Amino acid sequence: MRIIDAHSHLWQKQDTSWNGKIIRTTHNGRSLFLGEEVQMLPPFMIDGVNSAEVFLSNMDYAQVSAAVVVQEMIDGIQNDYLKKVMAIYPKRFIVCGMCNYLQDGFLDEAKTLIEQGFQGIAIPGHRLLLDKRRVYLNTPEMMSMFQLMEQKDIFLSITLADGDMQVHELQEVIQECPNLRIAIGHFGMPTVKGWEEQIKLARNKNVMIESGGITWLYNSEFYPFPSAVKAIQRAADLVGMHKLMWGSDYPRTITAITYRMSYDFIIKSNELSKEEKQLFLGENAVQFYKFSNLIELPYIKNMSE
Repeated sequence: MRIIDAHSHLWQKQDTSWNGKIIRTTHNGRSLFLGEEVQMLPPFMIDGVNSAEVFLSNMDYAQVSAAVVVQEMIDGIQNDYLKKVMAIYPKRFIVCGMCNYLQDGFLDEAKTLIEQGFQGIAIPGHRLLLDKRRVYLNTPEMMSMFQLMEQKDIFLSITLADGDMQVHELQEVIQECPNLRIAIGHFGMPTVKGWEEQIKLARNKNVMIESGGITWLYNSEFYPFPSAVKAIQRAADLVGMHKLMWGSDYPRTITAITYRMSYDFIIKSNELSKEEKQLFLGENAVQFYKFSNLIELPYIKNMSE
């Protein structure tokens, strides 16, 4: 089974702010995050660096052939580091660039990112809703960027605000740019009322849904996350399993579970067929992101087995 992670993060250092609040690496995997100290990384990542090399070690152990690296405003813009990552590891990572959407002029940033070879552009849409202003997805500059991405075959990785708050905006984007490949993250936030409206966007031909963060959403339930499996089944009922992809939201999710556990609950579920698991865990992503020459990784026995 080919396994692809459709939603992961990498950064060298967190040192930024959002909505007037600070996000900054401290020590032992912790960060100051919007007014409190949280365990942002596993405690053994003591320097706060979320590197490609550590991720690759996790991927190799978990037999994950490749990953899509997205970006989030709470990590700061990581374009410079991710340019190096995609140059060094082109067979293992497809990388998204990110613009500063909170200031005018990001269309020029997007043009530069495309020229630099980024295959996707990430928009953490839920971070566009600030206390004092809101950036809409259907502004003229946004639409110009999406039209450019459609023309250049650059995919959009986007997360939306809870429920259906931004669904109509993204629907307008889909209507204006029907050939733009779009991956909607966080599985539509299935623990929030209105999440199915995000899933229904995948009824459009070039729109997919990926599950980055789903284990975090059901963290209180914990492994093997039966409600997460039910959410996947419900989404499949709405749009078909061929429209759904697995994503881990590495590394934040592995403060609570191992990287392998972030998909192993799917493997071990009796509620999904073998074909459904293959589509969800890798085959859909191979087609959508246009992966090629994927490596095969052997199973390495644990010392404790």
